[in-house]
Amino acid sequence: MPHSPAIDDYLKTVYAHTEWQDAPITPSVLAAKLGIAPSSVTEMVKKLSALGFVAHEPYRAVRLTPEGERRALEMVRRHRLIETWLVEEYGYAWDEVHEEAEVLEHTISDRLLEKIDERLGRPRFDPHGDPIPDAAGLVERVRFVLLAEAHEGHAGRILRVSDRDPGLLRLIEAAGIAVGQDVRVTARGLDIAGENVELPSGAAEVIWLSA
Repeated sequence: MPHSPAIDDYLKTVYAHTEWQDAPITPSVLAAKLGIAPSSVTEMVKKLSALGFVAHEPYRAVRLTPEGERRALEMVRRHRLIETWLVEEYGYAWDEVHEEAEVLEHTISDRLLEKIDERLGRPRFDPHGDPIPDAAGLVERVRFVLLAEAHEGHAGRILRVSDRDPGLLRLIEAAGIAVGQDVRVTARGLDIAGENVELPSGAAEVIWLSA
């Protein structure tokens, strides 16, 4: 069926919710993430189930079917390639690209998306460290741990910083914390290249390290 921005946004949100943690998404959580009334979410989930994109029982979690995941990955690929494109080609900061990509992902053609991917050299990760699915829907995955759950002394690489809060992203950047850095968890924050860096409030909940 033709792509619908509303359907695509729902599927992408369901996929993203479980990408970096294991708890399945419920309709109430889905409503909160989308900023939509729970009653509207209930109706859309029924529609998505009828279309074969999700599996759902009343009052239970919403899970993507294989077809739903395929379509979600198409949109995730679009979103993350566009974010990377805006940073690499137009000088956007990493806290400025999410909303732009939310709009552009529904409008550019497959041909332009392929040209963007080619121009960027087939990037595997976006500016926030999220993996970019390839054209076949394959995603590179590594073992990870949320910084808030990592024990003191844990050493790893910063894999990902959530893009949900632009203000927090700016604080994290100002603290000198970036995707790709090798770090060690300390009692007061992170040891980066021998220097202790204190974390902005809330940062430990939005940073993922290699396990």
